[in-house]
Parts: sequence; structure tokens; C-alpha cells
Amino acid sequence: MNTQVKVVFVLTFVIHLISTLSFALRIAGVRTRRIAVSFAVFNILVLVSRTENTFQGPLLAKHVERNIIDGVFAHIESDFRWLLFSASLGTAVGLVLIPTFQRLFASAIDSMDSYRSLPRLFLRVFSIAGWREIREAASFPAKENITHLSWHQAPRGILVFQAVATSLLTVGVFASLYAGYLKPELRVTANNLSPVVNALSTIFLFLFIDPYLSFLTDDVVVGKATEARFRRSVVLLATSRLVGTLLAQALLIPAARLIAIVAEIL
Repeated sequence: MNTQVKVVFVLTFVIHLISTLSFALRIAGVRTRRIAVSFAVFNILVLVSRTENTFQGPLLAKHVERNIIDGVFAHIESDFRWLLFSASLGTAVGLVLIPTFQRLFASAIDSMDSYRSLPRLFLRVFSIAGWREIREAASFPAKENITHLSWHQAPRGILVFQAVATSLLTVGVFASLYAGYLKPELRVTANNLSPVVNALSTIFLFLFIDPYLSFLTDDVVVGKATEARFRRSVVLLATSRLVGTLLAQALLIPAARLIAIVAEIL
């Protein structure tokens, strides 16, 4: 694994860590009943994640280009397997950190009343009071919260859609770049097909996952559902997300071959 792949490994880890921690922000929004403000805080996570994505693709694409030009095809699949593993690792770490970050996000949302500014709120993180809050919020998932989890606490269809959407979103860029190894003469076309895979995952998210969470959030706000049920449903969705990153390992080669075929047909 060369330096570029190592950098992409870290970027992929951070991207999936942030995506998983966004579930903690949803819990914090419900706990504080400040849904609109929680979306403002969520935008910070989106900004960081998109910035990471901006560098992830070009760095990995350059690695692919150099290998193709130099005729180096050894350990190609291994590199991609490690990058997919970093996605699973980031998601798993995010799951463990959900209890800590739901407290931190709740504190951040409450602090918005005083600061009324995201930059000022961000600077607070580096203050003595900010570090104190982080230390006090640090917590591992409670044992009873894990033992009380049941797959019946969220619709099975939603959990399946979450896993499938995550697997497609995770494998999309990697599969298109791997397809460049399979069809070097069509690697640019193959790389440009990754948005098609990502678009399919986005459809699943927008049509099924987001509406379900929105309705469940409203049910908690009006008293039709408990915070405990919401929290467990969100944790199950985050767990389903982890399953999706693992499923991406199985999809890598078939997806790359399919993209290579489509690139040849076009």
C-alpha cells in the first residue's frame, strides 16, 4: 500500500465515520426538540464529508493511472479491499461513538442559542470549556441498550434498503476505478459511470430512508413515539449501514465487471 492509497484509506475512514455520526445528530435533534437547528449543525458534517470526497477520488484515480501506465497490476484488488475495509472500520467506530456524539451534538445545539453562529460554535471546540465538554460526554454504549436492540424495532424493508444503498454508495467510486484496470482503454468512461451507481443509492435514500426517519422524528415530537424507540431505530439503521459496507466487499468485482461492460457498450 503506497502513500496515496494510505491517504485515501484515512479519507475513506473519515467519510464513513462522519456519515455514521450523522445518526447521532438526529438523536440529538430529537432530544433537544431543535430539529431545524440540528440541520444547521448537520451542514458542518456535510461540508467536511464533501471536502474529503473531493480529494478521495482524484488521489485514487492518480494511483490507478500510474499503475496502468507502468503496467503494474499486482496487489490491485488488495488495495481496493483495504479501502473498503476502511469504510467498514469508520462505520464501526462511528457506531461506538454515537452515545458520546449525541451528547456533544445536543450541547452544540443548545449552545446555538447563545452563539447564533456556526463559526463561533466551531471555535468553541478548541476552548477549555469545549474540551471539558468533550471529556465529560465521552461514553461507551450502555450494555442494556445493546441487549435490548431487536431487528423488529425498525421495518425490515427499511433496514434492507439502508444496507443496499450503503453498499452501492460505498462501492461506486471504487468499482468504477477498478473497471479501469479491467478495460484500461476505457478507464475514463468507466470512471464517469460511478455517478450512475451513486444515483441509484441516492434514490433508495431519498425514497425510503429519509422519509421513514422524517416521519419517525415527527412522531416523537408530537408524542406518538418515544425517544427510546427513535434511538433504537436509528442505531439499527446505523448497524444496517455497517452491514452495507461489508456487502460492498462482495459487490466490488461484479460491479466493476458490469461497469466495464457498460463502458464497452456505450
